[in-house]
Amino acid sequence: MNLPDSEIIVLPGAVAGQSGECRVQWRPTARARQVSLRICPRQGAVVVVLPPRAGRRAGMALLHENRSWVLDRLAALAPATPLVDGGCISLGGQDFLIRHEEEARGGAFLDGRDLVITGDPAFLPRRVADFLRAEARRRIAALVGPHAARLGATPRGILIKDTTTRWGSCAPDGTLAFSWRLVMAPAWVLDYVVAHEVAHLREMNHSARFWALVTRLTPHRAVAVAWLRAHGPRLLRVG
Repeated sequence: MNLPDSEIIVLPGAVAGQSGECRVQWRPTARARQVSLRICPRQGAVVVVLPPRAGRRAGMALLHENRSWVLDRLAALAPATPLVDGGCISLGGQDFLIRHEEEARGGAFLDGRDLVITGDPAFLPRRVADFLRAEARRRIAALVGPHAARLGATPRGILIKDTTTRWGSCAPDGTLAFSWRLVMAPAWVLDYVVAHEVAHLREMNHSARFWALVTRLTPHRAVAVAWLRAHGPRLLRVG
């Protein structure tokens, strides 16, 4: 199947205020049984999953059939937040100014309420993202330890990823994984997600016993879940 990874297409029939233009990411997948669509908030694109023997024509047919849904979902995405000099980034729910100092040394570091990025400006976005990933790992590891100790559990390891559908996960072997983007959320939101996944080390389900463990570890579950529902999509649009 000779398909580009992605392309820009125009879907006809857009309503007022919609250009009909959208980015399509083609995803041939051996395990897929039918053509399907999903929205990738991080890229602001629609992903077309194609099973074996299905080509671009089948994907375009589904796109045209569901064009209103696709365009509405894309239009509802939070605005993209580029990582640029003079831009703003959240850390623990607090805003920090991105300040570029080309001649300075240190890579990336906090200076009061500024995140200072040094060196070649071409590397600024990557260095901001690398800083946030490292900070996420540090803060998450600091939370995992005490929560796991309270339950008498030991995680196999901690992975920091850039997921689009789940903020965290716990593998059957005890490996915990988290989205680095959580570092931008308030500390109590991050604490809830960490506690949620640590509780899975004892209960690999969402039973009443599991939720009792979560409540034991973090009493602010309800407000944290509400925050993620309201503001989580914005985190996916950063960078």
